[in-house]
Amino acid sequence: MHGSAALTRWLLDNQLVDEITLLVCPVVVGQGTRLFPDNGPDLALDLVESRAFPKGIALQVYRPAGRPEYATGGVDPNRLS
Repeated sequence: MHGSAALTRWLLDNQLVDEITLLVCPVVVGQGTRLFPDNGPDLALDLVESRAFPKGIALQVYRPAGRPEYATGGVDPNRLS
């Protein structure tokens, strides 16, 4: 789907996405609707394909992989001196 961030977020929220293809262009835009909002459920993605083009555009294809697993960032008290 091209051009509807609101519909994309709704499809992701309702687990109706099989694959996400992102074209990343080397341009910084400081306004507009975010594809992935600050709030909402976390989603792990598996990278299926990645290509870079001569002008700096990157194509990335992802498939949803369920809930993400996060590493713990704690300090091991047994390793303190």
